Amino acid sequence: MTFAGRFSDSLVVDQLDKISLSFLVDDLEVRRGGCGANIAFGLAALGEEPILIGAVGEDFDDYRSWLERHGVDCSGVRVSESRHTARFVCTTDASQAQIATFYAGAMAEAREIELKPIFDRVGGWDIVLIGPDDPEGMVRHTEESRARGYRFAADPSQQLAFADGTLIRSLIDGAAYLFSNEYEAALTEKKTGWSAAEIQERVGTRVVTRGADGVTIYEADGTQTDVPAIAGITAIDPTGVGDAFRAGFLAGLGVELPHEQCAQLGCTLAASVVETTGTQEYRLGRDGLLARLRAQYGDAAARIVDDRLPTF
Repeated sequence: MTFAGRFSDSLVVDQLDKISLSFLVDDLEVRRGGCGANIAFGLAALGEEPILIGAVGEDFDDYRSWLERHGVDCSGVRVSESRHTARFVCTTDASQAQIATFYAGAMAEAREIELKPIFDRVGGWDIVLIGPDDPEGMVRHTEESRARGYRFAADPSQQLAFADGTLIRSLIDGAAYLFSNEYEAALTEKKTGWSAAEIQERVGTRVVTRGADGVTIYEADGTQTDVPAIAGITAIDPTGVGDAFRAGFLAGLGVELPHEQCAQLGCTLAASVVETTGTQEYRLGRDGLLARLRAQYGDAAARIVDDRLPTF
């Protein structure tokens, strides 16, 4: 929602303990979101067959229909009998100040989901991405992945702000991939007490996004690869850009692209999202995607991706 005035004009400093405010907003936009759903949508858009696992409310029906229509397998989604689907409600004023509320709702029931029955039903998977979710659910799915030998990627992102070092260590130790942005990478080091080198010893590959400065990939053998972001884009809405990058990177892994091309594909998909309002409103064309990738990263990179990326 957008409020045309300024929140600060309605605040009386010596009356904050009695605050009672209502803002007349100019518009209301309801957008689909959620890190898991955003990533799954991006994977499906690139021709992959993602399986979404999480907990929702009975109000999920329309969203389920949308995701399934766009190629996302929602058979691993648990429906709560008592809670609504998680949602984020935000009002932004004319000075870009925000007042927001996050309702976790059914997300708390993610801890009730076991992976193996889903694994058996769908016939297996390449990798489990454990993104920000109910913390107990994240721990359960990480521990189960380790115990059952499922290759997993750790992406705690938003939950890092609330998690302590013990929890973070339990989520990233043994991950094949660790995704973070620069701030999250520094926060992980601070809270775990592990240096970047010590974290590297516990994960296979670290992927650190740097916004407009691109991405850095740190390999277990000490190799470091810097991949620039797509140049010349017109940024409209940054929401969901990180999710789109992860979708592109994981889609690259799915067709066994080298890590550099995985990151290039991730950056190219992210560019489509940042130029669109909303996290799942972009439309991909294979030719346009490859043309943009070729323009930024060259013919050789585009040929590698073109040879392996499935038809969509």
